[in-house]
Amino acid sequence: MAYTTIDNPELYFQTKIYTGDGTTSNAQTFDGDENMQANMIWFKRRNGSANHFLYDSVRGANRSLVPNDTDTEATSGEQTTYLASFDSDGFTLGDDVNNINASSQTYAAWAWKESATAGFDIVSYTGNGSARTISHSLSAKPGFFVVKGRSYGEEWECYHTSLGATKCLQLNATGGEDDLANRFNDTEPTTSVFTVGDADAVNKSSETYIAYLFSEKQGFSKFGSYTGNGDADGGFIYLGFRPAWFMCKNYQDAGDNWIVHDNKRDTFNVTDNGLAPNSAEAEFTDVDMDFLSNGVKMRNNTGRANSAKTFIYMAFAESPFVNSNGVPNNAR
Repeated sequence: MAYTTIDNPELYFQTKIYTGDGTTSNAQTFDGDENMQANMIWFKRRNGSANHFLYDSVRGANRSLVPNDTDTEATSGEQTTYLASFDSDGFTLGDDVNNINASSQTYAAWAWKESATAGFDIVSYTGNGSARTISHSLSAKPGFFVVKGRSYGEEWECYHTSLGATKCLQLNATGGEDDLANRFNDTEPTTSVFTVGDADAVNKSSETYIAYLFSEKQGFSKFGSYTGNGDADGGFIYLGFRPAWFMCKNYQDAGDNWIVHDNKRDTFNVTDNGLAPNSAEAEFTDVDMDFLSNGVKMRNNTGRANSAKTFIYMAFAESPFVNSNGVPNNAR
């Protein structure tokens, strides 16, 4: 029986917690047992209000996007000093003094390695204004992908397998699901292509775009949905692994933030340090959950994670519930 496709998730995903120093060449090394050269890093200040910043190796280390805003890609001025380089086992920061390297300020950096093995692909394309298919390299159907305009300021448009291609969510907003056919042309992605419609947010003629696509890998990643019970003794979400990172969103109602929890800001249960991808707000502690050996147990009744509504989620592993040799992992 195949329990997992990836025994060591640290080869493909890691979280780094660090403190800024406000100087050039602030090199940060990942804490995992394995070296990992990231292809995408998502930064957020923890102890104060500040934008999120996202970089990838396709666009280059000096080109930032802001997940909580509709801004276009920054390619000059102050923002090019934020991330200096993607390194063989970490990253080096520039001399930014406000956002991802301010002296004495605390940060979280979530990092992924691009790999079909781990189900992650980065695709850059130029819009043509007409519904079309675009190739990806996952060799599997994506469970989640997000498209963002680089040269044109629009929403971060999200496809999630639990909603299907007839619906979309915006990563930078609190809104519920939208039925917008011109986003993904009501067409499910396949093992080789995804579809965009004629909306400016995903395919305006001559504008440039970036897409981040993820496919589910047993024991490493999972994309699904759950229904909350509105009780502090919440439900259990089976993942098949001990999570390293968990993001969820109430998609039925507008007004609730996306939230992200990880295993580095909280190293034991209860896990309660959250960050909101759609907001510049500082870290909050009012959404409790447990990271277990095979999933997540909700311990809150908030609208952001466990109201009596339906939520979508994305999750990546710290370790598989059972590795390829049949050895189970331990609870935290």
